Amino acid sequence: MLLVVSCAATHARFFVVLQFKLCRVVAKRMTPRGIPVLTTHDGRTLRYPDPLIKTLDTVKLDLTTGKIVDFAHFATGNVCMITKGRNSGRVGIIVHRDRHPGSFDIVHIRDASNQTFATRLENVFVIGKGETPWVTLPKGNGVKRPIVNVK
Repeated sequence: MLLVVSCAATHARFFVVLQFKLCRVVAKRMTPRGIPVLTTHDGRTLRYPDPLIKTLDTVKLDLTTGKIVDFAHFATGNVCMITKGRNSGRVGIIVHRDRHPGSFDIVHIRDASNQTFATRLENVFVIGKGETPWVTLPKGNGVKRPIVNVK
């Protein structure tokens, strides 16, 4: 005979309310009626943006109102995170952008341990102005650990 006892314990649950979201600008265009709009990486369409915002920039979006609070240009000196590829998850400062017409543009990035690496332009997501990110960084501040120290 098997006796199953159910023990339910109550746990305090804390919900973090997200107040903003970072969105990368994919396209900037005018509607047929002449309204300027931005299209972001997650499919949002933002009407009447700041005229200084360009493609590849990052906008800080207030989730309660849906309005743009701030924006960061895709420029040298801004902090960024790599979202795809071999270097995904790494965080660093944009050092240089190599333009290759007809091919992939390459971005050179320096991380917190002064190691420089390069990746494609499509893999880079700006996460703040200057050297201060708008979001909390993962453990290790986005620095790639050597294979020997991983375990």
